[in-house]
Amino acid sequence: MRKTKIMATVGPASQSVEVLEELMKYVNIIRLNMTHASHEFCDNIIEKVNTLNKKLNTNVSILLDLKGPDITVGPIKNNIAYLKNDDIIRIYEEQVLGDETKFSTNYINFVEEVYEGSTIKINDGLIELEVIKKESDSLVCKVKQGGNIEPNKTIHVLGMRLDMPTLTKKDQEDIKYACQKKVDFLAISFVSCGEDVLTVNDLLIKEDNEHTALIAKIEDELGVDNIEEIIQVSDGIMVARGDLGVNIPMEKLPGIQKMIIKKCHELGKPSIVATELLATMEQNIRPTRAEVSDVANAILDGADCVMLSGETTIGNNPSLTVEIMDKIITSAETDIKRDEFVSSMVNQEKPSITNNLAYSVVTVANNLKCKAIIAPTITGYTAKKISRFRPSCPILAISPDKGVVKNLNLYFGVYAFYNNEITSFEKMSKVSKEVATKNIDKGIIIMTGGYPFKEAKHTNFMHIEEI
Repeated sequence: MRKTKIMATVGPASQSVEVLEELMKYVNIIRLNMTHASHEFCDNIIEKVNTLNKKLNTNVSILLDLKGPDITVGPIKNNIAYLKNDDIIRIYEEQVLGDETKFSTNYINFVEEVYEGSTIKINDGLIELEVIKKESDSLVCKVKQGGNIEPNKTIHVLGMRLDMPTLTKKDQEDIKYACQKKVDFLAISFVSCGEDVLTVNDLLIKEDNEHTALIAKIEDELGVDNIEEIIQVSDGIMVARGDLGVNIPMEKLPGIQKMIIKKCHELGKPSIVATELLATMEQNIRPTRAEVSDVANAILDGADCVMLSGETTIGNNPSLTVEIMDKIITSAETDIKRDEFVSSMVNQEKPSITNNLAYSVVTVANNLKCKAIIAPTITGYTAKKISRFRPSCPILAISPDKGVVKNLNLYFGVYAFYNNEITSFEKMSKVSKEVATKNIDKGIIIMTGGYPFKEAKHTNFMHIEEI
C-alpha cells in the first residue's frame, strides 16, 4: 500500500463522475479551490464524492481551500497592456482604467501602505516593479521586468504584510459553508502567524464544529519566519510553492521546503507539498525527469502528502496524472531512510507511555517485516504517533468516529476504517484481523492501542498475531 498521500484539485477537467471515479482509485483527498469554485460547484462535487465513496468502499476526504486576502490589478483598457523594461508606471489610489502608464488595485489603502523602495510582483512574479517615488495619490514605479498586465492578476509586495483582514467576507461565508457540509479539512491562505489560524478556529467553535482540521498555507516570508508557532496551532501545513515562490527568491524555495517538512515532522504535524509537481502533464502524457525528481525528493524529505492543482483541474490527463504520481511515490518510498526518521523522532519525543510504545511497535514491525500495524483508536492519536516513525508497513487504523477516519487520510502510511463494534479485547482482536485479512497479504501483524477501549488514557498494549 502506498504510504504518502495524494491530494487532487477538482475542476472543469475532472468534475464528471467518470473522471472522479478514476481519480478516487488513487487519491486520498479531494481539494476544492474557493478562488474559483462556487458553492453550487462544491455541492455537486461533494455529492459525487460521497456517492463514489459508498460505491468504491473508500473514505476519500474533502479539503476546502479558502481564497484568502489578495490584492489584484484593476480594470485595464482592452483587458491587456504591455509594460516595457525601464518604463515608468503609476499605481493610483483612485480607480482608473489602466494602460501602459497606469493602473489601480482592488485594495483602497494600497498606495498609503506601500513604501518607497518596495518591490512589487504581478502575475506570479513574471512582472516586477520597483517603487521609486511615493506621491499623495499614487506610487511611481520603474518596470524592472516587463510583460503583459491584465485585470484581476494577483499583486505581491515583497517583505511586508499589508493591513488587510486575515479573512475576507467571502472567506467567512465559505467557512460557514464548510461547516454546513462537514468538510474534513479547511486550508487557510496566506497564514503569517499563529493568530491567523486561531481566528479561523474561533469561527469553527462558534459553528460548533469539532471535526474540520485546519491546514495553514505558507505563502510568504512572514509565514516562514513564524513557522514554529504556526505549526503548533495548526493541524497541518501546506508548502504552497506558487505564491511562496513569488514572495521569496525562488532559489531559496527548496531549502525552505525541506525546513518546513522537517519541523512539521519534529512537531508531529503532517506536511503537504503543493504546486507544479507534475505541471508538464497539464498538456503532455508524461512528466519531465526534473518533476519526477521533485516529487521523489519531497517523499524522501518526509512529506505526508503531495498535491496536484492545474494538472487535475484544467489538464488534459487528470486520470493519467494521478496514476503516474502513484507510481513515482511508490518507487520513491523504497528509498526512504527509515532509520534516520526513527532516530530523529526518538530524540524529539518526550517520554510517555504512548510515545515509547509507538517506537517499540515500529521497531518490532520493521524487524519482523510485519505486513501491517493495526491500531484501533478513538481519536486517531495512536495512529498519528506511529506514523511519525515511518514504519515500513502500513498502519491500519480502526475508529468508531467517521470524522477521525477522514482526518487520518492526511497522515503518512495511515489507512483508516470505520467500525463501532469494538466492545472487548476479543472483539478488538477479531475486527483487527478481519480488516487486515481484507487489505493485506498473509503474514505477521501487530495490534496496538489502549485497553479497555474507550476508557484507557494511553496506548498500553502491543499484541502480535499471524494471519
